[in-house]
Amino acid sequence: MATNNVIPLSNLLPGETGVVQDLAGGRGFVGRLAALGFTPGARVTMVQNFGHGPIIVLVRDTRIALGRGEARKVLVRRFVGS
Repeated sequence: MATNNVIPLSNLLPGETGVVQDLAGGRGFVGRLAALGFTPGARVTMVQNFGHGPIIVLVRDTRIALGRGEARKVLVRRFVGS
């Protein structure tokens, strides 16, 4: 079961998973993140989020560090279930 609420990736807590809904930014930013695997429908699991500084996420079996500003531009829907 999943909720319909879309939130910034930076709001996920460690261990939570989100499904990418949209990327808010310019063409260069969207292209770079898409190349890293952040495409609509991709599952992203928060690995590290201290509430400040960069975050670390797991997307498509790869750990990626993002700046907090970048993470705010990745819009996800919290994923609950298997």
